[in-house]
Amino acid sequence: MWGKLSVALIVMLALATRVDAGPALLFDAANGHVLYAEDQDDQWHPASLTKIMTAYIVFEALRDGPLTLETTITCSQLASMQPATRVGMVPGAKMTVKKALQALILHSANDVAVMLGEAVEGTNEAFIERMNATAAKLGMTRTRFMNANGLPHEEQVTTARDLARLASAVVRDYPEHAALWSTLDVHIGKRHFGTYNGLLVNYAGADGMKTGFTCDSGYNVVASATRSGQKLIAVVLGEATGGRRTARASMLLEHGFATSDWKNLFPSERIDTLPMSEKAKGVASIRHTVISWACGTARRMVAAIKGKKTAAKAEGGEAAVRTKAVPKAKGAPASAASTWSPW
Repeated sequence: MWGKLSVALIVMLALATRVDAGPALLFDAANGHVLYAEDQDDQWHPASLTKIMTAYIVFEALRDGPLTLETTITCSQLASMQPATRVGMVPGAKMTVKKALQALILHSANDVAVMLGEAVEGTNEAFIERMNATAAKLGMTRTRFMNANGLPHEEQVTTARDLARLASAVVRDYPEHAALWSTLDVHIGKRHFGTYNGLLVNYAGADGMKTGFTCDSGYNVVASATRSGQKLIAVVLGEATGGRRTARASMLLEHGFATSDWKNLFPSERIDTLPMSEKAKGVASIRHTVISWACGTARRMVAAIKGKKTAAKAEGGEAAVRTKAVPKAKGAPASAASTWSPW
């Protein structure tokens, strides 16, 4: 027990040092017990986490009809016009619902999100109405959807708590589709796509779910992991880089696995009983803190690194000599900017 407590203490201290961290929430998928919460009711642009709702509604259509996994859907003009990330479908092109779900979840394909929405409801507009109706049904009280893929829109907002409600519903209502969230790669035609979810390849027990990124929302993830039959889900919003997103989600999950046994001995809040924060904020852009070539901000990191090297040379002495003497590790990236990942 003390070993678990010491790990938990280290994780909590690590989390506490991140004063620039965005909203986060960690909970037990089986009972909704909240193991960690921070700014969980602040509104945030969901980016491609929107596609969790798109997938949830497609799962409904698979359960209730008229769709099956082998149903063929067609790319419309509207779908073909969606910007990257995309599969690159042209008007009239077709794919099965099964392949479309793989492209939606693993590759975060914006064109395929619209294709699926139109296949379910007939029109993009009708599908967005259904997204908002479903959000209301699930108790996502501070969420509003304006599109099916998460592309930037000032009125498209959610919260960490609402995303937790959605993720919980996906796991509870559609366990038969669990494998889609943990798929590492997929072939679509002659193209091969790999997952953007770093936890799936770097964290023991990780088994889903979805990443998202825009310049205004930063790097976000809803991440699930299962150990010894216990499934935990972490929601992390507003990280400055993809690496930080993965690291923070990993720390939260590790905190949960280390502390859930003794926390369950005491009364705890659930997602739906956790009091609404009196200081909950409206949505705001964090573009100024995001480090990304796509946002034109990665040069800040490069400049900072160069500035540190210049300062070290100006100081001279032993520190500057050591800096010059340390060889670059084999296979190390040329700079932090070179490790940029768009989602």
